[in-house]
Amino acid sequence: MSEAERIIGTPDSPEGAGAEPEQSSGGDGQGSTGERPRGKRRIAVLFAVAAFAYALDLISKMIVVAKLEHHEPIEIIGDWLKFEAIRNAGAAFGFGEAFTVIFTMIAAAVIVVIARLARKLYSLPWAIALGMLLGGALGNLTDRIFRSPGVFEGAVVDFIAPKHFAVFNLADSAIVCGGILIVLLSFRGLDPDGTVHKD
Repeated sequence: MSEAERIIGTPDSPEGAGAEPEQSSGGDGQGSTGERPRGKRRIAVLFAVAAFAYALDLISKMIVVAKLEHHEPIEIIGDWLKFEAIRNAGAAFGFGEAFTVIFTMIAAAVIVVIARLARKLYSLPWAIALGMLLGGALGNLTDRIFRSPGVFEGAVVDFIAPKHFAVFNLADSAIVCGGILIVLLSFRGLDPDGTVHKD
């Protein structure tokens, strides 16, 4: 074999020109780099949904405090649905008014857990559900911190008053809708990381 043949290699040789380069299947391969942008997009959806829910809740409460508080309720659908401004020191839908500080701590803990879970988030439905939970928790936590009677003891502004039901706000609605979606996803076996399991 000549020196040139030894360097180039024969067509049947593993080192020959016909041999294809090996592709790494490790964590830095194409599959890994493809997963990272997908995860970042899901996190972006989570925070976009949270920001939207938070903004709607904050704006609605500002309008209610400025235009509706200390005024007569506004009938939307007769006696079945009214807008009536109240201050709620308890949890969602007016429950547990004696535990305002505890509910404030729970809301803060929920926000921390969601933020930590976001690092492993690869499911779009989970991103939407957690975004609603985060936006709702932030909305009510803002009231707890900044409204009277004091920091971490503030009363939440509620104004949606259906007949024969507790008065609530848009943050409560976001929390409930997010919770229902999480239950449905769990029943379907879909995990936040995008995997599907069957019990």
